[in-house]
Amino acid sequence: MKNKFSDPFVKRTFRMLDSPAYRVLSQAAHRVLSRIEVELGRHGGKDNGKLPVTMDNFVEYGIHRHAISPAIRELEELGFIQVNRGVAAKAGQRRPSLFRLTYLPSFGEDPSNEWASVLTVEDAAEIAKEARSRKSTEGRFPMVESITGKSKSPMPENDNLRCRKPTSRNPRFRCRNPT
Repeated sequence: MKNKFSDPFVKRTFRMLDSPAYRVLSQAAHRVLSRIEVELGRHGGKDNGKLPVTMDNFVEYGIHRHAISPAIRELEELGFIQVNRGVAAKAGQRRPSLFRLTYLPSFGEDPSNEWASVLTVEDAAEIAKEARSRKSTEGRFPMVESITGKSKSPMPENDNLRCRKPTSRNPRFRCRNPT
């Protein structure tokens, strides 16, 4: 019997499959990783690093919409993927995120295998847990450090100031001082 493959496949090494980082991946992270590999196959095994996968692509693949971002953060923090974040905007201005699988070659470069830097299952579990629980701050105001070292919102606090968030009818922040 010959070792012939009739269909394309993605190479996952035994070292990666037995790594602490891989062993702690959530089910959603496994599915996200598989969907990115499917996209690589649709690109003929090329364009690793420029693989466009949208939220809708992940949902169509069977991943719950609310599980996608935590799974992507988990995979990124554990070193399996690198993400060039896209832009959610009006139609015609949207750009999907572009993904790179770190365990496969990319544009003539050898795999970077960042996942191999996680040495213990305990460390991997902690990294994955923190990544999944952290809220994404992409596109939000960054927190700033005050002189005392405490994080503050970039806007000054004023207990008397009343602000309304933008709505579809009124797209601007509206603030007023009731005194």
